[in-house]
Amino acid sequence: MSVTLGEEVMLLSLDDESGVAKDRASAGWAVAGGVLLELAMRHRIQVTSGRVDITDTSTTGDELLDERLRRLADWVHRNRSGKITDWLTKDQATAVRATVRSLCERGLVVEERHRTLGLFPVRRYPEADGTVERELRDRLARVVLQGARPDNRTSALVALLHGARLHGIAFPGVPRKEVDPRMATIAEGQWAADSVRRAIRDMQATMAAVTAVTVIACT
Repeated sequence: MSVTLGEEVMLLSLDDESGVAKDRASAGWAVAGGVLLELAMRHRIQVTSGRVDITDTSTTGDELLDERLRRLADWVHRNRSGKITDWLTKDQATAVRATVRSLCERGLVVEERHRTLGLFPVRRYPEADGTVERELRDRLARVVLQGARPDNRTSALVALLHGARLHGIAFPGVPRKEVDPRMATIAEGQWAADSVRRAIRDMQATMAAVTAVTVIACT
């Protein structure tokens, strides 16, 4: 089953049994950033000097990406600045909800509703089908831990995880110092095609900026 970069980040962040998102704030930024990076890699948008331009509004063939592209195109049309950090700030929560809904529709997670203290509604998303996540974690392990050559998509995913400081959800139990150098090298995109490398670089810079703000706000 083919899933998007944002969905891959979301799968990694959701606890398989409890369905609770780990590193919730940073993961949310990475999910939203993953949607944009996916659109850039599919040549639907272009990010230049921190601003986003729509280059192609034709369908991607993926319902989640097409819906996000329509929303982004409408926002760019109404906002002359087009600053990518403004869009991520505005859209992060919506992108996460849309991504989780897509995972539910694909049958990869299931929605469970609870009430905390009998009053406050809480939604959790435990694993329903772990096949995709297992393949994803195996792929990351081969590239980051075993030194295999990454493809474009894996390079992009590693760049997102590294930029959002999500080493822990990708490699639970592995000290950050053991994976950080390799992830940084992959994030530079030296194996990727030029257009993909530029998209990865631009998105990584954006993720570093927004997650730095998140860390400061949470301290």
